[in-house]
Amino acid sequence: MSIEKILAISGKPGLYELKLQTRTGFVAESLADGKRVTVGLRSNVSLLSEISVYTYEGEVRLSEVFRAIAEKEDNGPAISHKEDNATLETYFREALPAFDEDRVYASDIKKILNWYNMLQARGLVNKEAVVDTAAEEAPAAEEVKAEE
Repeated sequence: MSIEKILAISGKPGLYELKLQTRTGFVAESLADGKRVTVGLRSNVSLLSEISVYTYEGEVRLSEVFRAIAEKEDNGPAISHKEDNATLETYFREALPAFDEDRVYASDIKKILNWYNMLQARGLVNKEAVVDTAAEEAPAAEEVKAEE
């Protein structure tokens, strides 16, 4: 799964791929229609790879949530984000049973399912093992300490 350069930009619908950085911000391309937009540094932007979902045991990275949905759907599309809240919560509980119902709202679930379906249509999510760069770097740092 490669969501390292996928962005959610506040105030703009859909997801965007980071194309290049400029002095005053960056250029991103819409995954929906391929149009490029210039985004200033003052815009509220989130990298999907940095987003986590609250569970009762802690936090789960969004990439892991996408992998769980892909596993549930056998790499197919999820239900529509336009379903009623009860249906969405039941569906999400099947994919991520331990999600914190007090801190994960129906609007969050809608956004996650919408994003999943966009990424799934482009082949960016699947049920295979997720490559998490932060998890890969941590053991390497421990190995260096052990060698010293």
